[in-house]
Amino acid sequence: MADKLKDTLFPLEKVQLFASVLKDVYAPFQPEEFVATVCDKDWPERELKEKMRHTTLCLHKFLPQDFEKAVDILVAIVPKVTGFEAIVLPDYVEMYGQDHWDVALPALGELTKCGSSEFGIRPFLNKDLEGAMKYMLAWADNDDFKVRRFASEGCRPRLPWASGVPALKKDPSLILPILEKLKDDPEEFVRKSVANNLNDISKDHPELVLDICERWQGKSKNTDWIIKHACRTLLKQGNKRAMLLFGFANPELMKVEDFQLSNTSPTIGDDISFSFNLVLNIKEKQKVRIEYIVHFVKASGKTSPKVFQIKEVEMKPGVHAINKKHTFKNMTTRKHYPGEHTFEIVVNGDAKASAKLQLN
Repeated sequence: MADKLKDTLFPLEKVQLFASVLKDVYAPFQPEEFVATVCDKDWPERELKEKMRHTTLCLHKFLPQDFEKAVDILVAIVPKVTGFEAIVLPDYVEMYGQDHWDVALPALGELTKCGSSEFGIRPFLNKDLEGAMKYMLAWADNDDFKVRRFASEGCRPRLPWASGVPALKKDPSLILPILEKLKDDPEEFVRKSVANNLNDISKDHPELVLDICERWQGKSKNTDWIIKHACRTLLKQGNKRAMLLFGFANPELMKVEDFQLSNTSPTIGDDISFSFNLVLNIKEKQKVRIEYIVHFVKASGKTSPKVFQIKEVEMKPGVHAINKKHTFKNMTTRKHYPGEHTFEIVVNGDAKASAKLQLN
């Protein structure tokens, strides 16, 4: 997948367009020389983030060395840059703006309108957390929804593909006023970031997130959606308080019988199916969350669990037959290794049955 992304999201044509736009706003810019410098002999082999950083370094050679003048040029092209190449702009600020906060931070707020500054803000957060978070809090009130989304996304404690912010993992209190401002934002793009931020926080501070979710529950359709998305990790973990928050039935009143795998000796690339009977000793229809966990063998020989959802639905008392297919085909996101794999059936957070197979 990385190979495909690096070729489709940052092709030569995008670099040429980027150079042309820069020439439009900065007459001394040398587009042909810039493109040749960026697209050197190593360009095809560079990974996506390497291409971004390499382009940033090249850009520095062709812009004014005065940081404020360079940033004025980058901000000027914001309305004209809409593609993936726009991520170079906040990367430039990250690279060369560490000693120019009064220029760099406002620039990140502008540059995020065409290419998210969520990665570029991270070093500033690590350098002066309280100073950077003052900007983030102000951006949460911005008229532009992309800037408001950046206010939440940029301070996620565990933002994927980004450098970590250990201080926010340890103490997320500076994030919470931002999320309060954005919890009922009219844009789903923003609300989803709020939910993802809370989900990040839940991995280190589950009780804090559950306190927030209990307080927000029922306030609006927007907050109800946010808290459900925010608790997805806690629900996968079978957190009892999270289960109760969303009205799932007592798992002690449920059991799994006749759990069977269709093939206990499959080969990598095969599909298997499994089935079981879910027995609900409840008095009336209630919410049930059914999942299965596969403990995958890794290259090291150790195992690592992954949770898959089967269904989440209201169910009546009685016996319910459940059937599901699982694939052992290799994917870009998961590679399989031979060895003993364990399947577990989980109902409302409780493991109810397990079975083993030998993957060949």
